Amino acid sequence: MSTVAQCIVSSLAHHGVTQVWGVVGDALNPVTDAIRTTDGIDWIGVRHEEAAAYAAGAQAQLTGRVGVCMGTVGPGAIHLLNGLYDAKKSHAPVLAVVGQVPTPEVGTDYFQEVDNDKLFADVAVWAHTLTSADQLPHALEAGVNAAYELGGVAVLTLPGDVGSLEIDDAVATFSRPAPMAAPGPADVRSVADAIAESDKVTLLVGRGAAHARSQVVALATALQAPMVVTVKGKPAFDGDNPFNVGQAGLLGNPAAASALKDADLLLMVGTDFPYREYYPDDALVVQIDSRASHLGRRTRVDIPLVGDAAATLDALLPLVAQRDDTSHLDSAVGELRSWRERQAALADPGHDDEGLIRKARSLFDNPEGRIRPEAVATAVDRAAPLDAVFTVDTGMSTVWLARYVEMRGDRELLGSFNLGSMANALPQALGAAAADRSRPVISFSGDGGLMMLLGDLRTAVTYSLPIVVVVFDNARLGMVKLEQEEGGLPEFGTRLDNPDLAAVASAMGLASRRVEDPDDVDEAVRWALAQEGPVLLDMVTNPDEVAVPPHPSVSQAWGFAVAKVQEALESRA
Repeated sequence: MSTVAQCIVSSLAHHGVTQVWGVVGDALNPVTDAIRTTDGIDWIGVRHEEAAAYAAGAQAQLTGRVGVCMGTVGPGAIHLLNGLYDAKKSHAPVLAVVGQVPTPEVGTDYFQEVDNDKLFADVAVWAHTLTSADQLPHALEAGVNAAYELGGVAVLTLPGDVGSLEIDDAVATFSRPAPMAAPGPADVRSVADAIAESDKVTLLVGRGAAHARSQVVALATALQAPMVVTVKGKPAFDGDNPFNVGQAGLLGNPAAASALKDADLLLMVGTDFPYREYYPDDALVVQIDSRASHLGRRTRVDIPLVGDAAATLDALLPLVAQRDDTSHLDSAVGELRSWRERQAALADPGHDDEGLIRKARSLFDNPEGRIRPEAVATAVDRAAPLDAVFTVDTGMSTVWLARYVEMRGDRELLGSFNLGSMANALPQALGAAAADRSRPVISFSGDGGLMMLLGDLRTAVTYSLPIVVVVFDNARLGMVKLEQEEGGLPEFGTRLDNPDLAAVASAMGLASRRVEDPDDVDEAVRWALAQEGPVLLDMVTNPDEVAVPPHPSVSQAWGFAVAKVQEALESRA
């Protein structure tokens, strides 16, 4: 005989799950006790359940295996929600086991009772409250299989009196969906015909095409087509790729924006890029995606194809003629080269030493010695190993990583790129480090995001997780500040009275340094990467550094100027 809790834990361990993330308590006690007595699977107790969900989602994205998190009755389950929404929007297979009041009390407004089935209805692809031991192992199999098939969150609710119920010894088995095939030959031929009739083809590729890198590059080679890469697609298409012209959107560059706008045929592969204003106005649009629900929801699509990216391009490539005209590609690559030269100047630690810039800094109350965030990102890019996993907070941290860190070699990247939540980078780094302690893990953390889940710095110490937390400490909610100023508003509510974050980290047991001098950045990064345990670098960066959009509008520039004048007047007043 076994128990409900033991069946759940044994099944997950048998499937290869090695860690479960959460906070212990009441209804979960039988489950955590089963983890305690089961070889090959460990409990990682975090300080906030949101961190547990983020960590599990990170592991699911890196390994392809279901990530597992737990939250107990009521508030513990609720705390999981933000991280689970991130897993949902990242299509990461995650199992959340959540507690519930004992079954006789369900529906009585008992202490801490919430209706989990309603609570998780929007975030979950499958949700079920276990009311009988006889429902195992079938309910567990249904939940995890749904998470795999639909790419999302399964929620299994466990009332407090159910986990210890006895059942016949059994282990659930889980199956992952088989890869999709290519669309029909006629559909593939229609794409080839459209390409043949187009002069300027631009590719827009994302994470969904990561496994098809060789096919995507082969198609770009045949068409001499520039390749715009989403930030989620960077690990697959950065590096040795002469067709990559970087990212579009607010964190992108002018070359990518031009490559999209100038195209007469846009070929989207494995991407759900959401920003409508960056799509071409008059181009023919072809979209290849494994999810039919993604087709046409961002821009008008003339030829939609449901299929696996690699299989579809394998079928398309023999139908495409080799092109000699490189003018469209050369234009985008040339614009990218010019933009990168300008960006490289910004990453120079001595950039702000010029006379006019020094005067402008004093006008806007920017003390000397503040570090340029571009220089921080560039230093990390130079020093980080080629197998590093990067996690990045939403906001300005993402801009600096997207522009200054290249995902060459076997580097990987995680962020809250679809949900856009704050505070994701630290817990995702914890999950990545726990999944593979041999790989360096570097978190690009904003000061606002880090302070939200600051307690889980201690989790890195408790479990000896070797993460490097690089904090862009500009004492601001930087992206919100920029949004306000571009709209002509002086910044308001964005200032953060941060403590000495290095001192806080040191008190928590991390190796740490506070860096205020631009000349110390490179050495500090090298020092951090040489440490064996968890490290935090508190990089005191310039709060007035602006990430200029690819093609700033006149209204944005005017609004920014007006805002800065108001800020200067208020400061002097």
